[in-house]
Amino acid sequence: MQTISAPRADARTPVETPAPLLHSIVLDWYRENARDLPWRTPEASPWAVMVSEFMLQQTPVKRVLPAYAAWLERWPTPARLAADAPGEAVRMWGRLGYPRRALRLHAAATAIVERHGGRVPDDHAELLALPGVGEYTAAAVASFAFKQRHAVLDTNVRRVFARAVTGVEYPANATTAAERRVAAELLPDASEVAAEWAVAVMELGALVCTARSPECGGCPLRARCAWQRAGCPPHQGPARRGQSYEGTDRQVRGKLLAVLRAQHGPVARGQLDVVWPDDIQRDRALDGLVADGLVEPLADGYFQLPQ
Repeated sequence: MQTISAPRADARTPVETPAPLLHSIVLDWYRENARDLPWRTPEASPWAVMVSEFMLQQTPVKRVLPAYAAWLERWPTPARLAADAPGEAVRMWGRLGYPRRALRLHAAATAIVERHGGRVPDDHAELLALPGVGEYTAAAVASFAFKQRHAVLDTNVRRVFARAVTGVEYPANATTAAERRVAAELLPDASEVAAEWAVAVMELGALVCTARSPECGGCPLRARCAWQRAGCPPHQGPARRGQSYEGTDRQVRGKLLAVLRAQHGPVARGQLDVVWPDDIQRDRALDGLVADGLVEPLADGYFQLPQ
């Protein structure tokens, strides 16, 4: 039987939690505390789940909710999105950030239409082969939309496992083989239970076992958490710095895209020049947008969203 091992406070003998007990603790907590989110409802289509997963990458739920609703109202199926210009996806993405996700979602929709008759595939390998779909997203869609058995490792899940299982405050910057092994070993055998377990651990990391100021007093795993039993040792790895935004090329890119999103047609270079005073940084940001396929240059100094 798979167990989760954590050192006792005196560090002399381990405390082992059978995996079924761990599952029961976390799943019971989830059923009582899960947020009511639209992509978790029985009515949510696989396409709706995929849209949510693209939007939720590096973006808080409260910012995603209105964008998600507007997106699905306009494009309730992959075919509807694929029939529109990719620039419209960028326009609808608004201020969610990291707008290349919009292009990738449009490319995934196009591939779904071309390869799968407009239906999001339920096969993990076929999901992984879609443009813009990586290891995490393929596992998440297969798990949440189709109730399959996959280890779903996002930042929240990795943090819960790092603390509860490994006894460290934060996971490594990139997912390791050891993390994948732990996630796979703790995955429940039954597919539907595994799918619920995946979202339950994710919710625990989002609401309780947070990156900053975790609410350990209200955590259902507190008595069995390796990090707690070790005395909550501080992070020993490289300093974890939050991403700055003010004054960065990301901010300039956002301002440039805001001008282009606001107009349904070509925009003159002069309209873009006024958004940022530093000519060199503004030109670098605009060149980056063009290189990323988010902006198309036209003749006579005009620019537009991709068509």
